[in-house]
Amino acid sequence: MFHVRIGRLLIATIVMLYGGASAQADNTEPPATPKPQTDRIKAFCVDFNWGPDGFAPPGMYAHASAREHFEWYRDLGVNTIQTFCVSCPGYAWYNSKVAPVQPGMKGEFLKELVQLGHAAGMRVMGYFCIGANAYWDKQHPDLSHRFPNAIAIPFTTKYLDYLEAVIGEAVRDTAVDGFMIDWVYNASHLYPDRQYTWLECEKEMYRELFGEDFPGEAAMDADRINEFNKRATERCWDRIRTAAKTANPNCIIWLTCYDLQHPMLKDSRMLREADWLMNEHPDPEKLAAVRAAIGPHTQIIQCICGWGDQHNAEKIINDPAFDEIGLYGFARPDLENTLPPDDGSGNARNIAAMRAAFNRE
Repeated sequence: MFHVRIGRLLIATIVMLYGGASAQADNTEPPATPKPQTDRIKAFCVDFNWGPDGFAPPGMYAHASAREHFEWYRDLGVNTIQTFCVSCPGYAWYNSKVAPVQPGMKGEFLKELVQLGHAAGMRVMGYFCIGANAYWDKQHPDLSHRFPNAIAIPFTTKYLDYLEAVIGEAVRDTAVDGFMIDWVYNASHLYPDRQYTWLECEKEMYRELFGEDFPGEAAMDADRINEFNKRATERCWDRIRTAAKTANPNCIIWLTCYDLQHPMLKDSRMLREADWLMNEHPDPEKLAAVRAAIGPHTQIIQCICGWGDQHNAEKIINDPAFDEIGLYGFARPDLENTLPPDDGSGNARNIAAMRAAFNRE
């Protein structure tokens, strides 16, 4: 652990370099070292990313009460709450000076939830969507492919400067134990069914990543696009990790992925260096396929709720083959009370199975 005065000087320097809130170091003590995770990870997220028609518009869930959410998580039996630093719409759930703040936010949702969770002995994790940010798209139309509700952002140096600043700020200011990173894919030519034009910012990225001029669109075949995206993603990972570990060396970085076998992630250092790695896909074989690629310290998690009937929480919970891995679920909340509805849906059934198992252990 750094000496306190040295740590504060480093924090002030990082903020000045990467456009964070204030370059002046304050009197806040450095984050406490989190307790070692010795038991099975049992985690859940009430998902503020989505509304009825794509990404949630600003303010949709702003009336959420941190205490009511904490009580719901406690009753579920989790030992890890996963909530939001900045959700896909691009708004922060704490009083950020880097990202726009969730309009109408009740209190300071993230910080209050962290305080309540820590008092109950839980870890509280934040979240950043790396490949999508609706507010960024609007503010920087020349630095985005502008696909609504989808991965759209090339990992330009300007975007990485923003990420590094907001990640460092959130870790320092809210005392989260770490954060999930989602959609960590560079956006260039990612979706085979969509029309792309090479942006000028991507041509500049090519010069930065390959040390030579962009060769022209005709030369960018599938192999070269994959290599371009892989290098861009690795560079993005380095900036994320630097921001998190500089703000708090014990910060947990939790990588989730719906396709762990994507070419962009093949042999990626992210898989070896992430603290927690989760397979979101309902098929646990997707997870088994990458076990050899992870680092010796990486903790494995399987998502068992979130894709409705495609997930089968009870089956995974009762399968001895998965006794040693963490379990996670997420669900979109009700618009009125901002908590997952007990509506008989696939997610509701999976939540019920998780509640029974988590409180039994």
